[in-house]
Amino acid sequence: MPSVSSPPAMPRPALRIPVRFAGPGAGLGELTWGQREIWLTMLRQRSWLPIGGWSRLAPGTTVAGVAAELRWIMARYQPMRTRLRFAADGRPLQCVADRGTVGLDVYDCPDDADPEAFVAALDARDRARPYDFVEEWPVRMAVVRHRGVPTHLSTVMTHLVTDGLGGRIFLSEVARHQAEGTAEPTAGMQPLELAEWQGGAAGQRQNASALRHWERTLRRLPPARPVSDVDGPRYYRGELVSSALPTALHVLSEKADADSSQVLMALLAVAATEDGGPAVLRPMVSNRFRRGLETVVAMVAQRGICVADVRGPSGEALPFAEALRRVGAAAMAGYKYAYVDPDATAALAAGLGVDAEAGLWYNDRRVASRQGFAGEVPGPDELRAAPPGRFRWTVAQDDPFDPLSVDVDDAAGGAFLLTVFTDAGRLAPAGAEALVRRAEALAVQTALGLLEGGQR
Repeated sequence: MPSVSSPPAMPRPALRIPVRFAGPGAGLGELTWGQREIWLTMLRQRSWLPIGGWSRLAPGTTVAGVAAELRWIMARYQPMRTRLRFAADGRPLQCVADRGTVGLDVYDCPDDADPEAFVAALDARDRARPYDFVEEWPVRMAVVRHRGVPTHLSTVMTHLVTDGLGGRIFLSEVARHQAEGTAEPTAGMQPLELAEWQGGAAGQRQNASALRHWERTLRRLPPARPVSDVDGPRYYRGELVSSALPTALHVLSEKADADSSQVLMALLAVAATEDGGPAVLRPMVSNRFRRGLETVVAMVAQRGICVADVRGPSGEALPFAEALRRVGAAAMAGYKYAYVDPDATAALAAGLGVDAEAGLWYNDRRVASRQGFAGEVPGPDELRAAPPGRFRWTVAQDDPFDPLSVDVDDAAGGAFLLTVFTDAGRLAPAGAEALVRRAEALAVQTALGLLEGGQR
């Protein structure tokens, strides 16, 4: 894995506690489709894509208690006991251990220092440190003590362990175990079993069906072309914090009786096709509607692909209701066929000579507002009172991000956080900012039209 920026200087741990564990399900096998897709992303972005974070420990928590919790986690979750091995041809394989020892680091924050700032720096350091996929366990856990008392915990994992929804399932199961001392048995197909299914007859039938959709869709993509030269950093990340967008989205999803994620995707699709042509969308799909994947803690999310015509033959904007219908129909196929071998889709795109990174990549990661909005539907005055979002660029670098993409999260006060990534060789930062601002303005304009009777 390529090098990363130097981690911040930190003191050495006061001690490292060896935590021995044992669990079922040892073996060596192929990566699952989800694992292979995130592995390809890691290679493309030159990063091990660490996930996790830090938290405050409950009063009375002991280091021994944290060690016991780490032992339980390692035993329960197969992906936490998984490291990589490489075949003779370089192909990565998953190697699940049935036993082992993982280190729990304990740090002493200086008495006169802020333990929250200390653990935040420790968390950042552990994310920045290079990761050895063959030798290291997938988790780095550290306790911070302040004046002898455990106060904070940092947990950093490689993204091969799980996706976002699996992470939420993991946290809820750990919390239940902490509160009750028990947990339901693990459910669903663990990665070794899942990889075996995907390589078998049933999995290959699913893959063949998905590839037919991908071929039809890929044929609508533009041809591969060289990217433009860039003077300065090539990859940018920015953030739009908007209260106007969720206010308008509440109106639109209620009036259209449509899923808010579908409405948001349609807004972004229209905003991304200002110059005409079909909207190419790459939604992140959880795949947890598949049997055996509903509650598994594993990396099963994958990118789907769909294309929708959201403008008329002369490039004019369609009525939003029609654009929403077309995006919804295309998205259903995109969700259905995101469960696919990523190596096969990459080979298909290369064989067709199309731009496999074209379009808008979209990841709706909301939790609080994902299943609906609280309160009454906003009125016109509330819509008009919501100011345009605040935008700022946060990162400019040469290591790649995903192509043009938008991640959506809930933010404080009911706002939305849209994290925007762009390759300046494809779309300049100003163009990426303009895209999300157009989506926000379109949402408000369309919602006002519906409330005031100007649109149906």
